[in-house]
Amino acid sequence: QVQLVESGGGLVQPGESLTLSCVVSGSSFNIYSMSWHRQAPGKERELIAIFTRIRTNYAESVKGRFTASGDDAKKTVYLQMDNLKPEDTAVYYCSVSGVYWGQGTQVTVSS
Repeated sequence: QVQLVESGGGLVQPGESLTLSCVVSGSSFNIYSMSWHRQAPGKERELIAIFTRIRTNYAESVKGRFTASGDDAKKTVYLQMDNLKPEDTAVYYCSVSGVYWGQGTQVTVSS
C-alpha cells in the first residue's frame, strides 16, 4: 500500500520561506513519478512542480521562487518555497504518478 505523508506547512508572513517534505512508503521510490500540487480555497487543484529526467518543471506562478528536490535514500521529496505571497495560501499535496496522494499540508501566507 503506497502512502505519502506531507509535512512542513504552517503560517508565515509574506516574503518568508518554508520547506515542505513528502515521505513515500509502501513502494519503490522513483523521483520521476513524483509531483507537487496545491489547492487554494474555491479553486481547482494546481500542478506546481513535476520531476522529469531532463529537468524539474514548474508552474509559472511559482517559477523562480519554489525549488523541488528529492532524496532517494530517504524516499522523500522536498519543496523549498521562498518569497512566499498571500496567493500561495493553499493545501499542498505530493503525488505519485497522479494516482497516490498524501493528506496535504496547509500553508498560509498572511501578515
